[in-house]
Amino acid sequence: MPRSKIAGIGKFIPANRVTNQDLTKYMDTSDEWIQERTGILERHYAHRTEETTTTMGVEAAKIAIERAGITPQDIDFIVFATLSPDYYFPGCGVLLQRAMQMKEVGALDVRNQCSGFLYAISVADQFIRSGMYKNILVVGSEKHSFGLDFSTRGRNISVIFGDGAGAVVLQPTEKENQGILSTHLHSDGASAEILAMYNPGTHANHWGAQNYADFDEAEIGEMFMSHTMIDNAQNFPFMDGQSVFKKAVVKFPEVIMEALQANGYQATDINLLIPHQANLRISQFVQQKLKLRDEQVYNNIQHYGNTTAASVPIALCEAWEKGKVKEGGLVCLAAFGSGFTWASALLKW
Repeated sequence: MPRSKIAGIGKFIPANRVTNQDLTKYMDTSDEWIQERTGILERHYAHRTEETTTTMGVEAAKIAIERAGITPQDIDFIVFATLSPDYYFPGCGVLLQRAMQMKEVGALDVRNQCSGFLYAISVADQFIRSGMYKNILVVGSEKHSFGLDFSTRGRNISVIFGDGAGAVVLQPTEKENQGILSTHLHSDGASAEILAMYNPGTHANHWGAQNYADFDEAEIGEMFMSHTMIDNAQNFPFMDGQSVFKKAVVKFPEVIMEALQANGYQATDINLLIPHQANLRISQFVQQKLKLRDEQVYNNIQHYGNTTAASVPIALCEAWEKGKVKEGGLVCLAAFGSGFTWASALLKW
């Protein structure tokens, strides 16, 4: 059974650079306040109307496909991970297929938030191993800036996130010392609501009612999105930051060690760990927990913010471009996010 390898990788970062100082125009915050809590110096925002989650994914995909030495017509399956799709439906996978004028290939959308790219990689890896597909495009892309609360009320969340996209092409490899060794996926929905975007949705829970019989006809028409939701800022993400931090610093090391132990390695064997760029403080905690040296961990949240599903492929691409990912090197990818979901992948480059 062949393994899958990353044959090409690309990223796209919007040109609009937004510093911490820029955010002080909209909310009561400061560069020092943001850096102390997140480690972030700046982030990039997509153009409000001219760039979308799909268009950014397309730009990253073009580079990954070219570096893989193939064309868009060679792609035989797409897996697109995002929490910020262009439309409520259909998903971004088919929009990318259309934009890149690909054949009528399958397109799968993954909604696992910060863990989305690793879930997508795991799915693609199984398809390659089974022999069903030979050139799979995996994309992680996010446009957070359109849905953030740029006020003092929303600063705890809004200062963290940025926009961008990353993509890889997976292909089969018969080489003994190359490719994805294993992937590991987990979830625990017990605390799903402490990091979530409730509206728009089909739950109608904010009304405090149990069934449709409790509503009159006018209220039913407002369940999906209403003026009340907007007036009460209920259309923005919610996060209990401390609770997320406490869970992340436990599950990050666990899932990394799970991948290492499954393949007979120890933390000291890692050439490069690329964690999801959730918060620099979380990455630093994980590094200390695993006793890794600075050169063994790659962080770029300082310049891009948290780009959720896009953060791992952007960081991996940037590390590769800087020569930090070596042929034959042991690379570990890990993520933790809303759901809660968490995941890891271990690969030989």
